[in-house]
Amino acid sequence: MRTRTKLSAVVLGAATAGAFALSTGGASGHGYTDLPISRQKLCQNGTVANCGSIQWEPQSVEGPKGFPAGGPADGQLCNGGLGQFAQLSAAKQPSGAAWPTTRVTGGQQYTFRWQFTAMHATTDFKYYVTKPGWNQNHNLSRSDLNLTPFFTVPYNNQRPPATLSHTGTLPSGLSGHHVILAVWTIADTGNAFYACSDVTF
Repeated sequence: MRTRTKLSAVVLGAATAGAFALSTGGASGHGYTDLPISRQKLCQNGTVANCGSIQWEPQSVEGPKGFPAGGPADGQLCNGGLGQFAQLSAAKQPSGAAWPTTRVTGGQQYTFRWQFTAMHATTDFKYYVTKPGWNQNHNLSRSDLNLTPFFTVPYNNQRPPATLSHTGTLPSGLSGHHVILAVWTIADTGNAFYACSDVTF
């Protein structure tokens, strides 16, 4: 009898946890970049404070796919068009300071890394970077970016592992603060995941 009671408690606990995940949006979260570290990961790990709900779900920046012809509107690229994550698209972090940057070297190999909480069938991963002289004083727009990705990783509808790394060459001829926009396009839905990483060349 005691065993049955314990089993019932475990089943009830699992059901409650599942309901909580659904109610908080945890079930809809899927992936983010941590190399170079993305704005949502900086919020999640506490490096950047007062980010709002993204600190609990850095994997949830999901918006319409088709970038650059489609996808989120200009000014909302870093938050995937999701109003609850608007802080990610702001030119400055919530404190008013500049977003922390990762130092990189143009023309050199760099290993990009994604962390996934749901491994979707994947079309590809694409990486874009801001142009020389881009406007750092407003939310990121298409006009700020070189709209030809500098690195594309086809994934042929496969599902990635929980952690995925791939190595590509960073563009040369850039200096100072830039933003890398990473886009993970899902094969079997109308969506993609977006992550902005601030870097210093």
